Amino acid sequence: MIQVLGRNNSINVQKVMWCAAELGLDVERVDMGGEFGGIETPEFLSLNPNRQIPVLIDGDFTIWESNAIVRYLCLQYDTATWVPSCAKQQGLAHQWMDWSLTSLHAAVSTVFLQLIRTPVAERDPQLLADAHDRSVKLLSMIDAQLEGKKFLLGDHICMADIPIGCAAYRWHALEIDRPELKNLERWYKRLSERPAFRSQVMRPLT
Repeated sequence: MIQVLGRNNSINVQKVMWCAAELGLDVERVDMGGEFGGIETPEFLSLNPNRQIPVLIDGDFTIWESNAIVRYLCLQYDTATWVPSCAKQQGLAHQWMDWSLTSLHAAVSTVFLQLIRTPVAERDPQLLADAHDRSVKLLSMIDAQLEGKKFLLGDHICMADIPIGCAAYRWHALEIDRPELKNLERWYKRLSERPAFRSQVMRPLT
């Protein structure tokens, strides 16, 4: 059995659990991090010296970093569907997955943290406004990428849709002003119709 260490309200854990559910894998998830603690123990440190979730344990193999875990699961258990078949498309998948971490995640997560995990009296209005504007610009890039496509790289969903799809859920679930991005909205609706996405990602924001 595959084991995933991490709480289910973590966006990075949700990436992994959504991927695993799509692949039909038998996974045991263990609450860790946040209110559950457990990441400061020597045992956890031996698994991930960064003291961060998620960590995936597959038999005698351990891997951390959520996007790396998604890549591993797709390569190990279902290359036919979730990993693009040619090197150029694989390169684009990696490009968007890396971009989701270097650009999109920080912007959308700042909006999320300010509105959901920061008491009203402690919020920074300018930080929130700047992160909102940055998120709009970045999601507009996704909207342009989705022009004429059902999913990020074409007619078929792939591993690149997973990290950006998780960010898209938070963006649409937050009570914020959102500009009309028709391609993004159509893609998000397709994701929302997938049982694995609904069960693993579309959770109450906490």
